[in-house]
Amino acid sequence: MRRVLVLDSTPLSLLAHPDLRRPDVQGIQAWLEEHFRCRSVVYLPEITDYEVRRELLRANKLRSLRRLDFLARRVIYLPLDTPTLRRAAELWAHARTVGHVTASPEALDADVILAAQAESVGATMVTENVSHLAFFGPADRWQNLPTQATDESAQR
Repeated sequence: MRRVLVLDSTPLSLLAHPDLRRPDVQGIQAWLEEHFRCRSVVYLPEITDYEVRRELLRANKLRSLRRLDFLARRVIYLPLDTPTLRRAAELWAHARTVGHVTASPEALDADVILAAQAESVGATMVTENVSHLAFFGPADRWQNLPTQATDESAQR
């Protein structure tokens, strides 16, 4: 069974980072390439692209924007749609009802939108924000999500 993954903003920022000498950038690049080799399904949710892209544009980080655009062509871009946004509203309302607050009431809560996008494709959220996102569905850090091939060889 192949892994199905959606990228949150911190892992996506690392993948868009132009300094390939940084150990964390090298690590996540190698991780992603291994997932490609093992035919994992990797999605770039539109909400995550928005979160990362807006900061790169504001800071005029053109090299990172080019890397982000390149990555968007290598993975499956997951656009927002009405059913997903309606599901996000349900997730937000439920979280608020039980006291799980991830953003201010007037904020556009990207976490619940990401969670709804992940749920729509049956994916695990790749994030550094596990404590917020695991409330909504499967979520973990990229370092804890090896490929299926790695999992299978470790079981032997």
